Amino acid sequence: MTTAISPANVTGSGVATLTVSAAANGTYTVTIVGTSGTLKHSVNPVVQTPIYATLDTTNGTILVELYRAQAPKTVDNFVTLAQSNFYSYLVWHRIIATFVIQTGDPNTKNGTGDRNTWGQGTSGQNVPFEYDPSLHNNVGYVAMASTGAGVGGSSQFYINVHDNSAALDGKYAVFGKVISGMDTVNKLASTLTTNQYSGAPDQPSNPLGAMLISVTISSYQ
Repeated sequence: MTTAISPANVTGSGVATLTVSAAANGTYTVTIVGTSGTLKHSVNPVVQTPIYATLDTTNGTILVELYRAQAPKTVDNFVTLAQSNFYSYLVWHRIIATFVIQTGDPNTKNGTGDRNTWGQGTSGQNVPFEYDPSLHNNVGYVAMASTGAGVGGSSQFYINVHDNSAALDGKYAVFGKVISGMDTVNKLASTLTTNQYSGAPDQPSNPLGAMLISVTISSYQ
C-alpha cells in the first residue's frame, strides 16, 4: 500500500489531501499525525479496497460500487443477503419515474403473493441507521429504505432516479452508487405502473417485466 499527503505542510488554514492505493484486496489502517505548535493530533482512517454489486435485472445490468468504509454495517448486511441469494427474483415493487426505483422485499418473490403486502417485507434482520454527510441522494446513488426517517433498514433498498438530496439526505442511509448501467435504471423507472393495490402504490403493472434476477458481489472490476 502506498500513501501520500499533499501539501506536506499547511500554514494557517488550509486543506491537505491524503491519497492511498493498494495492490491487494484488504483492509488497512493509516495513522496520520500532525503537529501545531506543541500540540499533536492524530487520526486513524480505515482504508478499504472497493467492493461492487452487479445487479442483473430483466432490463439489463446495473453495477454498483458499495461504500463499506462510510456505511460498514449496511454494506455488510447487503453483501450477506446477496451472497445468500436473498435478492434473487424479487420485483422492483416501487417505481416512481421522478423519484426512485425500489426492491428488496421478499413478499415480491417471483412476482407472486399478495400484492397488497408488497413493500412491507423484510429479511427479519435490521441494521442501525448509518449516516455519512459526504454521501447524498443524488441521481444514481443507492440507499436503504426503512419504516421512517433515521430508522435502520433491513433488506429493501432504492436507487435515486432524481436528485432527492434535499428531501432524503440525513434520513436514509446511502451506501453505494451506480457506476455503470444507469440506462437500465432509467428503463426500469419508465416501467408502466399501477396504483390499484391499497397501501402499495406505484407497482409495475407487469411484475415479471421489472425483476431483480440476482445480485453478485465482487472485489474488483
